[in-house]
Amino acid sequence: MGAITYQREPARRGAYRLETWWARAFLRAVEEAAYDDAQLAGARSLARSGRIGGIVVDRGTFAAAVDAEDGLWTVTGTVPVVDAESVSALVEVLPGDPARVDAVLAGQLPHDLVEHAEEAGVELVPYGGELAATCTCRHWHDVCSHALAVLHQAAWLVDRDAQVLLHLRGVPREDLLARLRQVPPSAAGLRAGGDGAVGGLDTEPVGEPDSVEIAIDAALRARRLLAE
Repeated sequence: MGAITYQREPARRGAYRLETWWARAFLRAVEEAAYDDAQLAGARSLARSGRIGGIVVDRGTFAAAVDAEDGLWTVTGTVPVVDAESVSALVEVLPGDPARVDAVLAGQLPHDLVEHAEEAGVELVPYGGELAATCTCRHWHDVCSHALAVLHQAAWLVDRDAQVLLHLRGVPREDLLARLRQVPPSAAGLRAGGDGAVGGLDTEPVGEPDSVEIAIDAALRARRLLAE
């Protein structure tokens, strides 16, 4: 999957209330990059103003135009992508519970999945030092108010769909699906920890679809129905 451009956010009067823990964690990383509370307040106001263009998200990068009172600027930023070994570890963690697959494809990020991923050495939610952004305004601080405003809106996107975060981390939905479909049914059964495995041997009946494949197909059908 290549870059995705999200629609411009309309102006809003009040604060945007994040509903998910992963978006709040992302926002904390954004706030850690700010110079002080005054800069944060200005960034929040700009994020709500409706003057930020659609955010373009790609593997490890994001960008947006900002039409602020002090000029028209372009913000670009980076988020470290997980390496190939970490992606493989994540794919091995997911099939242990088909409900996790269903949740991730539905745009959620189960807390237990993140914990298991961290145990496998995979960091999905970035911390403050991992977020980097530059702006054509050439502000003296590393991250200007324009960049912070774009990052605030990125947190809104992540709140609505955790796949935005995974895309930024270099694991877009289609790639994750393709990797999950390559997981052998026997491997999924062993990682399930008891269901379909006896004495370390997979006992899933031959010819029956594996539970990971069922979860993937069910989640995709649900998303298509919601989109109609």
